[in-house]
Amino acid sequence: MKERIDFSNPVYVLAPLAGLTDLPFRSVVKKFGADLTVSEMISSNALVHNSKKSLKMVEKSPLESPYSVQIAGADEEVVREAVTILNGIDGIDIIDLNCGCPVPKIVSHGSGSSLLRDLKKLERLVATIKTHSAKPMTSAKVRIGFDEKRPVEIAMAVEAGGADFIAVHGRTRAGKFKSEVDYDAIRQIKEAVNIPVIANGDIDSYDKAKWVLEFTGADGVMIGRGAVGKPWLFHQLKAGEKEIDPALKKAVILEHFDQMIHFYGDYGAVLFRKHLHTYSKAGYRGASAFRNAVNRIDDPAQMRELIDTFFDPSNTLEANMH
Repeated sequence: MKERIDFSNPVYVLAPLAGLTDLPFRSVVKKFGADLTVSEMISSNALVHNSKKSLKMVEKSPLESPYSVQIAGADEEVVREAVTILNGIDGIDIIDLNCGCPVPKIVSHGSGSSLLRDLKKLERLVATIKTHSAKPMTSAKVRIGFDEKRPVEIAMAVEAGGADFIAVHGRTRAGKFKSEVDYDAIRQIKEAVNIPVIANGDIDSYDKAKWVLEFTGADGVMIGRGAVGKPWLFHQLKAGEKEIDPALKKAVILEHFDQMIHFYGDYGAVLFRKHLHTYSKAGYRGASAFRNAVNRIDDPAQMRELIDTFFDPSNTLEANMH
């Protein structure tokens, strides 16, 4: 069953983050409220050269529907071939073109945010995906400029290429991840194009997400680093709950752990340490001792037991204040 996105209500999207939004993490946010998940960025060159790692990155959880695969590329012929390969893989609903990645290695190849310097090319690449894709939707994720801000021109190039919607990170490439996010620019885009617009950049709380939706008039928000350590943010937005129940937090963390072991085998426990470091910062007693213990455990059963105890609602700082 191929799915399109319903934009009649605000859409909550998990942004692609290299090394973080793998299948286990995506399946967790999907289970707890995200409307759309996107694969980590995949090089179209690597896909065309049949890279095992890239094909593994395309894999999705059964829960992920609709599901978007994000590709990076600068050569129309290679992008067309990559699209043909993705056409042969079931369960993908959207092919997304990365026009925002600021990493020098990507930019030096002419892809990622480098495309923002050549809008005719950007438009042709979007059109290449749109024309050759057998999937229901085509999209692009952009920044608002390379050095200078050109938000409306960029968005109009994406729309002219035939994209069904656009996700906008409100910084220029020069701004990397540090400069102020320009939500005005996202609002200008929303007023200028006829396709749905998803706002992205520094959305890290329930209140901020609601404010960005209202201020920009966007059709949805895309949350990346704000969801790392707080994947329940999607549940809060979906359910309209400002506060999060500690019991639900624990359920989310255990689900994430189980998915990691399922996907990576026992090594998933080692990979999960970085997530536990982030999770434990959210108001629990004995957090630094917990992190030290976690760093020495690689047995999944032992780790699960420790998680079960530490994240118990009775161990929150709040529970111990009464």
